[in-house]
Amino acid sequence: MKTLFEKIWDKHVVDTLADGTIQLYIDRLYCHEVTSPQAFAGLRERGLKAFRPAQITCIPDHNIPTLHQDRPIEDPVSKNQVDTLEKNAADFGLAYYGLLHPKNGIIHVVGPETGLTQPGMTIVCGDSHTSTHGAMGAIAFGIGTSEVEMTLATQCIMQRKPKTMRITVDGKLRPGVTAKDVALYIISRMTTGGATGYFVEYAGEVIRNASMEERLTICNLSIEMGARGGMIAPDQVTFDYLQDREFAPRGEAWEKRVAEWRQLYSDPGAEFDKEIVFRAEDIEPMITYGTNPGMGMGIRENIPALESVDEAGRISYKKSLDYMGFTAGEPVLGKQIDYVFLGSCTNGRIEDFRAFASLVKGKKKAAHVTAWLVPGSWLVEKQIRAEGIDKVLEEAGFELRQPGCSACLAMNEDKIPAGKYAVSTSNRNFEGRQGPGARTILAGPLVAAAAAVTGVIADPREIIND
Repeated sequence: MKTLFEKIWDKHVVDTLADGTIQLYIDRLYCHEVTSPQAFAGLRERGLKAFRPAQITCIPDHNIPTLHQDRPIEDPVSKNQVDTLEKNAADFGLAYYGLLHPKNGIIHVVGPETGLTQPGMTIVCGDSHTSTHGAMGAIAFGIGTSEVEMTLATQCIMQRKPKTMRITVDGKLRPGVTAKDVALYIISRMTTGGATGYFVEYAGEVIRNASMEERLTICNLSIEMGARGGMIAPDQVTFDYLQDREFAPRGEAWEKRVAEWRQLYSDPGAEFDKEIVFRAEDIEPMITYGTNPGMGMGIRENIPALESVDEAGRISYKKSLDYMGFTAGEPVLGKQIDYVFLGSCTNGRIEDFRAFASLVKGKKKAAHVTAWLVPGSWLVEKQIRAEGIDKVLEEAGFELRQPGCSACLAMNEDKIPAGKYAVSTSNRNFEGRQGPGARTILAGPLVAAAAAVTGVIADPREIIND
């Protein structure tokens, strides 16, 4: 009896070294402009080619602007990185989806929506949120630049086999609670190091009832509790999402693959190194109040008192609250915010824009709030316009930007000014993550929408039925 992780892992083991290190075959490598230049330079120095170029996809996303993509990139560092990726892709014969290409966007959005990501695969990228792809029943994880070079050269990687953990979320979610809230709740209970050394499989009624895009959000955030990656067993939801995608199998090949994918589940009685269970009824719309994703709470709760924090962590806890301008024990409901960011590989998909638009429809953006609404890809942007969501947003006073990682990590022009508060649907709230001195409050698309129209941190459940 095997877990889902073991079934996929075992099929991809090429060799096991004397010290237990595994040579693991990789089905797909995604490359972006930030972590790949040195890897390609290493290949050139050794006179090597890409071993299996058809299994490598290059997409710039971190450094690209989200306005005026038809113009040359103004920032010289960003321009150099994007230009370098384009040249490397051309020199090594790799697929490249550059700015304004119909398949450009955030790699972790483009991979699933084009069908490049499929169940049973091993997938790597020089980016920690590669765990996103595990939602489709794949083993997906982030790697370093030297490992990117190794994968380019050999289509294999050297890895230690991680431990396994199953996180089960049973019950039914209450109205107004999104997949992002589920993930932030889990991280708040697990802490940022609670899953270190583990590969997590998500299970339970909430996961089975989740859409593909909701599953992608949950797996995306696995890394924020220290996990090596997260995954969900593929089922009919997965197959329905994948069918007829550009790179998905067709005809008889599709039927054959689906039959294989249906075997990708954890066998009854399969043993995990650790099992965790949560109840859906305990989850509320979530927000963060500190400077790591584990510092989260229900939106109507008060910031934990200093006395409730482990003594060893009190200095860093107080430092975190000082950075945010918050006080232990106080509520954050009603606090004024300055920016709202909808987007990133966590919440930049069409369902996130549908949710945001459903709450702001018929309302107006608060005058003092700057809102950046950034689709995760050009396909998402196309869907937004096809469904008339752009008109709903426009009437409410919002503008749509062009695809990219945007304000998630401030490697581009979308930076939150120092001292300003941003309610962000991205994945990290570290000091300076969205710009030097920026104060980031992580939330789901409904909480972000509520903040955008009220100008303060607000409970979306009080606004949904207005």
